[in-house]
Amino acid sequence: MAASGPQDHGAGGPGPSGAPPGPGGRHETPEERADRRWAELLQEVRVTQTGVQILFGFLLTVVFTPRFTTLGDTDRTIYVITVLLGAATTGALVGPVSLHRIVSGRRIKPQTVVWAARLTMTGIVLLLCTVTSALTLILRIALHSSAVPWLVAAVVAWLVLCWFGLPSWVLRHYRSKE
Repeated sequence: MAASGPQDHGAGGPGPSGAPPGPGGRHETPEERADRRWAELLQEVRVTQTGVQILFGFLLTVVFTPRFTTLGDTDRTIYVITVLLGAATTGALVGPVSLHRIVSGRRIKPQTVVWAARLTMTGIVLLLCTVTSALTLILRIALHSSAVPWLVAAVVAWLVLCWFGLPSWVLRHYRSKE
C-alpha cells in the first residue's frame, strides 16, 4: 500500500507508470489508483472512528450512572436505540479494516476499495442516526421542553448540510464546469 498517491502529471502523455491519464488527469494504473484511494479512505475512516469510539464509550457508561435508574420508559428506549446505533456505526466503520485485512493479497484491491467506501458511507449515515438519537435523549433529559424536537431537527439539518449537502453541491457545481 502506497503512503501517498501518484502526482498529477498533467494532460500530456503517459506518466512514470506508462499509464494513460485517468479521470482527473492522473497517470496511474488501476492498482495505483486503488492504492491512492485506499490511503485516502483510511484517513477518512480514522477521523470518523475516533469520534464514534468516544461517543460509543460514553454511551456504554451511562447505564452505570445513578441517574439512569430514574429514566422513564421512553428515555430508556431511546438510550437502547442509541447504543444499538452506536454499535452498528462502530461495525460499519471498522468493517473496511477487517475487509482489507481478510482479502489482502488476493489481487482485488480496486473492488475492496469500492466495498470499503460503501461501508464507510453506511457508517456515516449510521453516525448521523446515532448522533440524532443521543442528542434527542440528552436534550429530553436536560430541557424537558417541547422545543427538543425542533432543536434536534436543526442540528440534524446542519449535519446533513455539512456531510451530504455541501459535497453534493460541490459535485454538481464543478461537474457542470467541465
